[in-house]
Amino acid sequence: MQGYVASAPSGKRDAYRDMCSTMAAIAVEYGALRTLDCWGDDVPDGDITDFRRAVNAPQDDTIVFGFVEWSSREEFEAAMPKMHADKRMPAPGSDMPIDGKHMIYGGFVPVVTMGA
Repeated sequence: MQGYVASAPSGKRDAYRDMCSTMAAIAVEYGALRTLDCWGDDVPDGDITDFRRAVNAPQDDTIVFGFVEWSSREEFEAAMPKMHADKRMPAPGSDMPIDGKHMIYGGFVPVVTMGA
């Protein structure tokens, strides 16, 4: 499972959703089991740390969160070069609604799964 937390300009929700829809379709085409991209609506500031500080979000940004589920790490690693080479992927430096400077991401292994 690959996950991320980032910030997006609050006025670019539609652009974020469009970007995520494109990227999700590509990921599923290359083997992802499912994707989930979320727009923050209850992301409080903490006393010691919080999502906003974790990504050094500008004050007028909204926190976004997402993940892509793969059947295995090997499936993910095989898909990544294909996804990066896909012409439908947003080009580096393009007008994307999120900025890599305000993003944290990583790979995770589920330890508890419940429900659908």
